[in-house]
Amino acid sequence: MLFTRYKAHYAFYMRVVRTYHPRTVEAARLLGAQVRAERLRRRWTLAELAERVGATPTTLRKVEQGDLSVGLGVALEAAVLCGVPLFAEDPAQVSRELRRAQQMLALLPRRARPVEDVDDDF
Repeated sequence: MLFTRYKAHYAFYMRVVRTYHPRTVEAARLLGAQVRAERLRRRWTLAELAERVGATPTTLRKVEQGDLSVGLGVALEAAVLCGVPLFAEDPAQVSRELRRAQQMLALLPRRARPVEDVDDDF
């Protein structure tokens, strides 16, 4: 009984190992490289960018290294503050693409349901 309680407590601290598609890893590394290049071009220190983003310098270092454990919001905020274009160079195009995606979602069902096998043996 005692071991079970500690085992459950220990499970909270165990790190889950995830595997990502190679394109996902490559995209994170590209975003990180672009953030780093723009930060250096602007002559911002890691601490200065971290303060602007509202994160720690360690977290920003992870963003620049393409670490996929960093929150999406932090990575995107760092990119936007550094001037890295996301999805399109023109902000108006991003707005158009968002509206287009929202229109497409309005036509699709709200939830995905698994396809049931049809028993057509008569």
